[in-house]
Amino acid sequence: MTEQAPEPAENPFLYVVVCAAGVAEGVGALLTAARGRGWEAGVIATPAAMNGFFDVAAAEALTGRPVRSAWRTPADPRPFPPPDAVAVAPATFNTINKWAAGIADTLAAATLCEAHGLGVPVAVLPCVADALSVHPAYQDSLTRLGAMGVRFGDPHPGEPAPDGGRPGFAWERALDLLDPAQADRDDTPPGPRSAIRYDPPT
Repeated sequence: MTEQAPEPAENPFLYVVVCAAGVAEGVGALLTAARGRGWEAGVIATPAAMNGFFDVAAAEALTGRPVRSAWRTPADPRPFPPPDAVAVAPATFNTINKWAAGIADTLAAATLCEAHGLGVPVAVLPCVADALSVHPAYQDSLTRLGAMGVRFGDPHPGEPAPDGGRPGFAWERALDLLDPAQADRDDTPPGPRSAIRYDPPT
């Protein structure tokens, strides 16, 4: 059986991995910013994120490609070309821990596990509640992924503000982390929720 090749991208191709956090509803901001910086993009969502955490149809309209969540069959064409980079935004406690442990039980987790072996740069915007961020397993995961060259943005607790709204999420920081000219520019001190810096390795 001959596989159908994906439609080639004219520009560098970015995989955007979306996890199930409330801020995921704003992922269109990242997709729009990526396009403005010359990226083409495709979205890979965790199964939980597909359950109403973001507007799938809007994401598909912005990228011109289907949102992926499940593995394709051998007869299905590849909907995305190989990635030039990956942005995980928002990245949840569960996905970060599974990724660090090498558990590839979803397409999103498998994509992240594979990215390391392919040498693809990965930027992560964690969205993890304060109570979870101090768990030793999470801290170990951050350390392991940092040693693998994963680039972290500042942590975001993901919890609603007192007025019911959500604090701003720094979507474009993921793109900065993937841009060598921007990656080392960080005027923000390390967050108190982590024992390590959420910066690209030097």
